[in-house]
Amino acid sequence: MKIAMVGLGRMGMNMARRLIQGGHEVHVYNRTFEKAVSLEKEGAKAFRTLEELVDSLPTPRLVWLMLPAGKATDEHIEKLMPLLQPQDVMVEGGNSYYKDDIRRAKNLAQKGIEYVDAGVSGGIWGLEKGYCMMLGGSKDIYDRISPVLDTLAPPDGHLYCGATGSGHFVKMVHNGIEYGMMQAYAEGFDILQASDYEQGLDYAKLSHLWNQGSVVRSWLLELLEDVFSGDPRLASLDAFVDDSGEGRWTVLQAIETGVPAEAITISLMRRFRSRQPDNFGDRLLASLRNAFGGHAVKSVVKSKD
Repeated sequence: MKIAMVGLGRMGMNMARRLIQGGHEVHVYNRTFEKAVSLEKEGAKAFRTLEELVDSLPTPRLVWLMLPAGKATDEHIEKLMPLLQPQDVMVEGGNSYYKDDIRRAKNLAQKGIEYVDAGVSGGIWGLEKGYCMMLGGSKDIYDRISPVLDTLAPPDGHLYCGATGSGHFVKMVHNGIEYGMMQAYAEGFDILQASDYEQGLDYAKLSHLWNQGSVVRSWLLELLEDVFSGDPRLASLDAFVDDSGEGRWTVLQAIETGVPAEAITISLMRRFRSRQPDNFGDRLLASLRNAFGGHAVKSVVKSKD
């Protein structure tokens, strides 16, 4: 198939490469034109403007967006709307909030443009392993673009999830689960690190061991094995954990629907905590324990300079 890829970040670039390797004709656009040009030697066709990109495709067109969620995605959709025609298909594959999909699909439908929301998982390994994809929108359109999905995904690696927004909704929950799993591994290794047995443990070998038939085996442990092989005690890293927004949205959804999601919520709160090295709340707790029970506190050592 002929497909346009808009956005050549870490995910978009490798997705374009996988499509090229799969025999598709891939037309690419990126705000930084040099990135698009760099793919030409691999078989892509680079375009400097969205107008040129859209004009290069036969109708009905297939345009796939891989852009940062929020403003950047909305801006590109607004620019593409007057360029596209009825029955053209726009796939939005960023980490977007599912409620944004509903709004966008409604606006595009006024021009007869089809909209598909695609939750994409696979990260930097997707080029080699394939991308797990969760799709929302029209089932007919999902079937129409299935040759592209078959190329991007490993066997059984894409699923039609239902109406508009369902793809990103399922991906949101997927990422919430990921938060909880990562937090469980973090706490487990933290307990090991604080134990009397810490010196005798090779965390890379332990991560490998737990992937040999253990009930906690996972791809995350494969990644940990690689991480610990290069940095056995993570001495090179700062304890700062960012979040892309999907964990927050999962917790908000749990609140809206009254679903107890303790593990996911706590894992999100721990990420917030990691960004506060001198936490005011902890100082408050220490002062209260001292006030009511006379428990010891540690004072800040002030410099004499």
